[in-house]
Amino acid sequence: MTASPVSVLGLGMMGSALAAALLKAGHPVTVWNRSPAKTGPLVAQGALPAATPGDAVAASPLVVVCLVTNDAVQEVLGTLGDAVAGRTLVNLTNGTPAQARELSAWATGHRARYVDGGIMAVPQMIAGPHAYVFYSGDDQAYATHRATLAAFGGTTWTGTDPGRAALHDLALLTGMYGMVMGVMQAFALVRTEGISAEQFSELLVPWIGAMLGGAPEWGRAIDTGRHLTDVSSIAVNQAAFPNFLAAFREQGVSPELFEPFQAILDRAITEGHAADGLSRLAGLLTVER
Repeated sequence: MTASPVSVLGLGMMGSALAAALLKAGHPVTVWNRSPAKTGPLVAQGALPAATPGDAVAASPLVVVCLVTNDAVQEVLGTLGDAVAGRTLVNLTNGTPAQARELSAWATGHRARYVDGGIMAVPQMIAGPHAYVFYSGDDQAYATHRATLAAFGGTTWTGTDPGRAALHDLALLTGMYGMVMGVMQAFALVRTEGISAEQFSELLVPWIGAMLGGAPEWGRAIDTGRHLTDVSSIAVNQAAFPNFLAAFREQGVSPELFEPFQAILDRAITEGHAADGLSRLAGLLTVER
């Protein structure tokens, strides 16, 4: 059976990796990029270049979009209008849930199917064993094209709300960036005494891994609303935290990444949550929309 044709709009590092994975999987691939020179390496691998986004969309029933921002996606798709009718648009551009829902509504209004996606990999990981992509939106379109999308890596369906894939993507990245901030702060602190950051990482990695083992318990507490703990209460953490800020200042390290945490610990105490565990903080971060 001949593999179905796919068009790819956007040939940055990630878009190029996606197109290359589709070619490797045997799909006829049409590619478009605002800077035509970027099509060269993929054309050398067998892709067909498109002069315009409209030409690319006309070439395939499945159109994968991977641009720098969703503003760019809206700009490019806005030039196409009803030319997208009958196509399935799979938008793998990083964005917000609200942007995904807006693009889905636009696609539906122009008689196209829309699937949003969040890529959990760097370009070099695409098509490898550890890459996977969150998807949400039109479930029939996803089912139709799932085998094709599997060329990128694992496929994880998050629901028919188009914003769910972006929500999962950003939530996982939020955890990652929180970890990065803590690791950079730790490295900055030990470096003030001439300690090798690389050597210190040998202690840091297993420590962070062990602490992250508490996440399922925090999750249960958040889901059930039962935050009382005999392990490490907010009161204990709030009393100890000024030592961190003082040490940073004494060692010549900026406390700017950590100061907001002191503020929310203080608020938790003020609002009567002294005996609760740190899981209580998730609820305090929620604001009315």
